[in-house]
Amino acid sequence: MVKERQGERVRLFVRGTVLGFKRSKSNQYENTSLVQIEGVNMKEDVAWYAGKKVAYVYKAKVKKDGSHYRCIWGKVTRPHGNSGVVRAKFRSNLPPKSMGAKVRVFMYPSNI
Repeated sequence: MVKERQGERVRLFVRGTVLGFKRSKSNQYENTSLVQIEGVNMKEDVAWYAGKKVAYVYKAKVKKDGSHYRCIWGKVTRPHGNSGVVRAKFRSNLPPKSMGAKVRVFMYPSNI
Protein backbone atom coordinates (compact mmCIF):
# COMPACT_ATOMS: atom_id res chain seq x y z
CA MET A 1 0.00 0.00 0.00
CA VAL A 2 1.33 3.46 -0.95
CA LYS A 3 1.15 6.07 1.77
CA GLU A 4 -0.01 9.51 0.65
CA ARG A 5 2.28 12.47 1.18
CA GLN A 6 1.23 14.84 3.96
CA GLY A 7 1.67 18.61 3.88
CA GLU A 8 3.38 20.86 1.37
CA ARG A 9 6.04 19.74 -1.07
CA VAL A 10 9.56 20.74 -0.02
CA ARG A 11 12.14 21.84 -2.57
CA LEU A 12 15.74 21.40 -1.44
CA PHE A 13 17.21 23.62 -4.12
CA VAL A 14 16.96 27.12 -5.55
CA ARG A 15 16.43 27.61 -9.27
CA GLY A 16 19.14 29.26 -11.33
CA THR A 17 19.71 30.11 -14.99
CA VAL A 18 22.89 29.54 -17.01
CA LEU A 19 23.84 32.86 -18.59
CA GLY A 20 26.88 31.66 -20.52
CA PHE A 21 30.59 31.22 -19.99
CA LYS A 22 33.05 33.53 -18.28
CA ARG A 23 34.61 35.69 -20.98
CA SER A 24 36.57 38.77 -21.89
CA LYS A 25 36.25 40.86 -25.02
CA SER A 26 37.98 38.32 -27.25
CA ASN A 27 38.33 35.13 -25.16
CA GLN A 28 35.81 32.71 -23.73
CA TYR A 29 36.60 30.44 -20.78
CA GLU A 30 34.36 27.35 -21.05
CA ASN A 31 35.61 25.88 -17.77
CA THR A 32 33.68 28.51 -15.79
CA SER A 33 29.94 29.13 -16.24
CA LEU A 34 27.94 32.16 -15.12
CA VAL A 35 24.73 31.40 -13.23
CA GLN A 36 22.00 33.79 -12.09
CA ILE A 37 20.38 32.43 -8.91
CA GLU A 38 16.70 33.30 -8.36
CA GLY A 39 16.22 35.91 -5.66
CA VAL A 40 19.91 36.85 -5.48
CA ASN A 41 20.65 40.31 -6.82
CA MET A 42 23.49 41.66 -4.68
CA LYS A 43 27.11 40.63 -4.31
CA GLU A 44 26.63 40.30 -0.52
CA ASP A 45 23.87 37.68 -0.98
CA VAL A 46 26.23 35.42 -2.94
CA ALA A 47 28.42 34.70 0.11
CA TRP A 48 25.92 32.13 1.42
CA TYR A 49 25.91 30.22 -1.88
CA ALA A 50 29.71 29.92 -2.18
CA GLY A 51 30.66 26.22 -2.18
CA LYS A 52 27.08 24.99 -2.75
CA LYS A 53 26.45 22.16 -5.23
CA VAL A 54 24.91 22.95 -8.61
CA ALA A 55 23.21 20.41 -10.92
CA TYR A 56 22.45 20.79 -14.62
CA VAL A 57 19.79 18.15 -15.35
CA TYR A 58 19.02 17.35 -18.98
CA LYS A 59 17.21 14.72 -21.01
CA ALA A 60 18.98 12.40 -23.46
CA LYS A 61 17.57 10.15 -26.18
CA VAL A 62 19.42 6.98 -25.14
CA LYS A 63 18.50 5.36 -21.81
CA LYS A 64 21.40 4.94 -19.40
CA ASP A 65 20.97 3.15 -16.06
CA GLY A 66 17.21 2.97 -16.69
CA SER A 67 16.70 6.71 -17.13
CA HIS A 68 16.65 9.27 -19.92
CA TYR A 69 17.78 11.99 -17.49
CA ARG A 70 21.43 12.86 -16.92
CA CYS A 71 23.15 15.34 -14.66
CA ILE A 72 26.36 17.38 -14.69
CA TRP A 73 27.42 18.39 -11.17
CA GLY A 74 29.34 21.50 -10.25
CA LYS A 75 29.79 24.01 -7.46
CA VAL A 76 29.50 27.74 -6.93
CA THR A 77 32.99 29.21 -6.68
CA ARG A 78 32.62 33.00 -6.30
CA PRO A 79 30.58 36.07 -7.26
CA HIS A 80 30.80 37.62 -10.73
CA GLY A 81 30.22 41.35 -10.71
CA ASN A 82 27.87 43.20 -8.36
CA SER A 83 24.45 41.98 -9.51
CA GLY A 84 24.30 38.58 -7.79
CA VAL A 85 25.61 36.49 -10.69
CA VAL A 86 27.89 33.63 -9.58
CA ARG A 87 30.68 31.68 -11.24
CA ALA A 88 30.32 27.91 -11.16
CA LYS A 89 32.73 25.15 -12.17
CA PHE A 90 31.27 21.87 -13.42
CA ARG A 91 32.92 18.43 -13.53
CA SER A 92 32.75 18.52 -17.31
CA ASN A 93 32.18 21.80 -19.11
CA LEU A 94 28.54 22.61 -19.80
CA PRO A 95 27.44 22.18 -23.42
CA PRO A 96 26.50 25.32 -25.41
CA LYS A 97 22.90 23.99 -25.44
CA SER A 98 22.74 24.76 -21.71
CA MET A 99 22.82 28.54 -22.16
CA GLY A 100 19.53 29.92 -20.89
CA ALA A 101 18.65 26.56 -19.31
CA LYS A 102 17.71 26.01 -15.68
CA VAL A 103 20.07 24.62 -13.04
CA ARG A 104 19.44 23.56 -9.46
CA VAL A 105 21.51 25.20 -6.71
CA PHE A 106 21.32 22.89 -3.70
CA MET A 107 21.39 23.99 -0.07
CA TYR A 108 24.36 21.79 0.81
CA PRO A 109 27.13 21.54 1.86
CA SER A 110 26.06 23.92 4.60
CA ASN A 111 28.38 25.90 6.87
CA ILE A 112 25.71 26.61 9.51
